[in-house]
Amino acid sequence: MRFWYSAYLLREGNYVFVAEDNTGEIVGFADRGKREKNNVENSGDLTSIYLLKEYQGCGIGKKLMKQVFLKFVELNINHVFVEVLKENETRYFYEYHGSKLHRSEKIINGGKELNLLTYEWDDIKSFF
Repeated sequence: MRFWYSAYLLREGNYVFVAEDNTGEIVGFADRGKREKNNVENSGDLTSIYLLKEYQGCGIGKKLMKQVFLKFVELNINHVFVEVLKENETRYFYEYHGSKLHRSEKIINGGKELNLLTYEWDDIKSFF
């Protein structure tokens, strides 16, 4: 498994970390940045993690998240948020890896009311 990252070209401070299988095919990614509504000083956002289904549960998601968090630490950012819909089971992954529920809010998307959860890690150094 190989991991690499690239800075977003359009937004300063955003990075994408990619996991490849042994043949060089991309099997997942994670990215980081700072959401516009995040006004907490010295904080950042884990904006997404995605893995192909057949690679879930193998530890790759944790490794991708670790790469994101290492980049945050390099940038002297220790407080991290992640948003996820309540219906999205990925929230259990974040909880398992030490995040705590910070906020719950109702949003409207496509005419449908959804529950948006914001989780946080107060100090990502405890992740390592």
